[in-house]
Amino acid sequence: MHLYLLFLLMATATALSPGPGVVMTLSNALRLGRRGTLGGILGIAAGALVVSALSATSLGVLLATSATAFTLVKYVGAAYLVYLGIRLWRKPGLNLQVATGAADDRFGRRFIEALVLQLSNPKVVLFFLSIFPQFIDPAGDFQTQFVLLTLTYAVIVALVHLGYAMGAKRIRGWLTSERGGRVMNRTAGSTFLFFGAVLASSQR
Repeated sequence: MHLYLLFLLMATATALSPGPGVVMTLSNALRLGRRGTLGGILGIAAGALVVSALSATSLGVLLATSATAFTLVKYVGAAYLVYLGIRLWRKPGLNLQVATGAADDRFGRRFIEALVLQLSNPKVVLFFLSIFPQFIDPAGDFQTQFVLLTLTYAVIVALVHLGYAMGAKRIRGWLTSERGGRVMNRTAGSTFLFFGAVLASSQR
């Protein structure tokens, strides 16, 4: 496996970038407290495992045997990162609306909601379909690399969302403010633009 450090950085940037999962974690933390976020966080991480398994097992074999397919997916992935970068750069701060009234803090309900959200999140699906397989060395053991990268991403997602949950009350105002949202989104956008350029220039 090659470029593992780059994978770590890219996976972390993807998990950190504001999106539906982050909004869900922050909302749950503000409504239910830190303990009430555990089901949702584990559901998000589980969703990442499911999507990675479905994408890597099918697409990874193709990329390992076809240089043309690898090149095509590489540029699709790079273009997607650039698209994310531009979109985040122009995006306003998070619109975080916390519901009032009684909140359902059941672990199972939070887990299923987050799992469904993650499985339907195009950012996650496209990350694994167009980017994830490129970090697998075709000369190495595919299964070992796949398991390592998948678990790495799931752990990163869980840790990032735990961080958001623990700091929800402190960072809510900043993330939803015009200035804070701009700084967060432009930082994430610049990161994705950089990774898009790196990915486009990478060699097999």
